[in-house]
Amino acid sequence: MIPRKSLRLLIFVLVVLCGFSRGLAQTEPKPGTRAPVLTHSYAIEKGRFGRVLNVYVEAEDPDADMLRIAVVVEQVGQGVYPPDWIYLKSQHRGHFSGYLQWNTSSSRVDYMSEWTQITIKVSVFDKAENESNVAVHPFMFVSEVIPSPPLPAPFNVANLPRLGTISVELFDPAQDSHGEPPEPR
Repeated sequence: MIPRKSLRLLIFVLVVLCGFSRGLAQTEPKPGTRAPVLTHSYAIEKGRFGRVLNVYVEAEDPDADMLRIAVVVEQVGQGVYPPDWIYLKSQHRGHFSGYLQWNTSSSRVDYMSEWTQITIKVSVFDKAENESNVAVHPFMFVSEVIPSPPLPAPFNVANLPRLGTISVELFDPAQDSHGEPPEPR
């Protein structure tokens, strides 16, 4: 049986997370507006914990009013993290091509268990809160060093701009906050 305080806390957390995810559900564009479109997206599928992971995105908006990029991370065994919002500079309101940089290390854990799987979902919102299509990137943490493959077009150009930094702090449910396995009950 779950103690009453724990149950209340769990219900509160679920309500908050549902509120966050409601803003990420695709809907029809507002009347008189058009939604942005993610035209290309790319990320590697495996890498080491603590390394930089770049998520490449290109988008356009016929209304030229893109405002922010939403990044949602889902982790097997952990759940969905709150959305991370990256606001766009004014020159990127009509079209952009660049990358989001994520240092995958976390202040919550010292390492991530081998083969931990996450899914990175990226979409773009405009000023009218219209959401683009969602790009989905599966990723797995591994201990081996994997060489970076060449970037596909349209990201294989010099001086591709960094659009922002992803600030999601991962948690490993197999560890406590100090990188140790949890105590048995």
